Order: sequence, then C-alpha cells, then structure tokens
Amino acid sequence: MGIKSSKKTSVFKGCLILMRPPNLPTAAADIIAGAAIVGLFVTSWVEIPQGKIVDFIFLILASVFLYAGGVVLNDVFDLKIDKEERPERPIPNGVVSLKTASLLGGSLLVLGVILSFFSNVHAGFLALGLTGAIVLYDSLAKHHVFFGPLAMGFCRGLNLLLGMCVLGLPPFSKWIYILIPIIYIFAVTLISRGEVHGHNKMNIKLSALLYSLVIFFILFYNSTDIDVVLQVAPFLLLFGLSIFIPLAKAYKINSPTNIKKAVKAGVLSLVVMDAAIAVSVSHWWVGIIILLLLPLSLFLSKRFSVT
Repeated sequence: MGIKSSKKTSVFKGCLILMRPPNLPTAAADIIAGAAIVGLFVTSWVEIPQGKIVDFIFLILASVFLYAGGVVLNDVFDLKIDKEERPERPIPNGVVSLKTASLLGGSLLVLGVILSFFSNVHAGFLALGLTGAIVLYDSLAKHHVFFGPLAMGFCRGLNLLLGMCVLGLPPFSKWIYILIPIIYIFAVTLISRGEVHGHNKMNIKLSALLYSLVIFFILFYNSTDIDVVLQVAPFLLLFGLSIFIPLAKAYKINSPTNIKKAVKAGVLSLVVMDAAIAVSVSHWWVGIIILLLLPLSLFLSKRFSVT
C-alpha cells in the first residue's frame, strides 16, 4: 500500500508523495536503454571515456528531475478532480499548498533542463521539448480519450531519446526505438482510465494487444541475429509475466483495485522493458544493470503511491 497523506503528514513527505518515488527509477532506466541504443556500452564499462560517463550521469539526473516535475504538476492541474476522486492526495488534503506544489514542479523541470545542457546542447534542447510535452499533457492532453495516452507515451518516448543524446544527436535510424515506449505507455494509460470506477474491459483488451506488439518489436527487430534473440528472450519472458498476469486478473475481476494493480505493474515493468531493449542492442550485463533498478522501485512502491 502506498503512503496516504494526512493532516499529520509533513510538507516534506507530502512533496515526496507528489514526486512518485517508485516511478523515478523507471526514468533512469530509459536513459540507460537509450545510451545502449546509440552504442555507449559497445565495449566495456571501463573503456567508456570519463567525460561521457559524466554526461551520462547528468542525463540520468535530468531525466529523474523531469519526471518528478511532471508528476508534481500533474497533481497541480488535477486539483479539482482530486478533491472528488482522490481527496487523500497531498494537495487536496492541504498538506502541500497549490503554490508550493507549483513551485516544486516548475523547479524540478528547470533543473532537469539545466542538467541536460550540462551533458550537451542536443540533450538540452531535447529536454526543453520534453518539458513542453510534459506541461501540455498535464494541462490539456490528458483529458482527451485518444490524445491523452498518446501524449503520455510521447513524453516517455522523448525520455528514451534523451538517453540516446548521450553521444550527441543520435542518427535518425535509431529514432524508431521511441515507438516502443510510446505504444507501451499508451497501453498503460488506457488501463488507468478505469482506476476509479472500473469497467474498462475493452481498454484492457486493446492494451493486451499493444503489449504484445511491444514484445514483438523488441524480439524481432534484430531477428537476423539468433544470438540476440536468445539473449533477449529471458528478459522478455520476465517482462511478459510482469505485465500480463496482473492484466489478466484485472480483466477477470474488473474492479478498481485490480485495475490499479495492473497499472502499477505496467509502470514498474518499464524497468524490465528497458532492460530488454538494452540487451537487444548491446550486452546482457547492461540489462542486468537496468534490472537492478527494479528492486528499488518495488521497495519504494511499498511506501509511496505509484499512481
């Protein structure tokens, strides 16, 4: 169970709740996967130039700050809805004022952009675009049945692209990979439409189809190399189990509780998906490094809300 804010909750803890700590490692996972796509780990970790390691760390921190800022502002814009549907959240509950939350969210986004520019100019300008997409989603797009999930997925795709900027502007041939998180997050967001009231079996069916498409893409995009397929298969098996088991339960008993569990699994399994992507384009040990973020997300999910 996630922590629920109360009148006794401190402002600091309320701000932490707003930042969705369990989700933050998934943002870092995107950056590692993106870096793997453009060949940062083409040799071994110790052979990477020190300057590139610093740029890589800047991008990981930038991504975490951008994600945190985005989810904080999401609650800022959702204040009216949350007063009715989620009154326990820190802003409607009065633990964190609207002004404080707005300043926090905006500051986190600015820090994320600055850190991206510290990495390189291409990453900096991409972070600016990602910030715009985040604000657009939080303020307007999320209320649209189709463009809401698409905009959320686009934000996650840009985050993966941010990781690809670790070596500068990535070749356009690599940009196709951003379709993976776009499709995947579109699916997760569709499921989340039933978190409050349930009754979203049609969305779950569509999400299952999109999940399958993501797995198919990761497995067969590099299918000319059987060694790559064999290397990525265990990661995709873990990924499939982690997303389809809770999804099946949510379909069978289409209650808000089961739907929330399916959404939680979808969000946290981003780490496993990124690990599979990384393994499909680099080495198995890169996937293991990404998977090490999963226990951290699971640990934090016991103490803070994912959605």
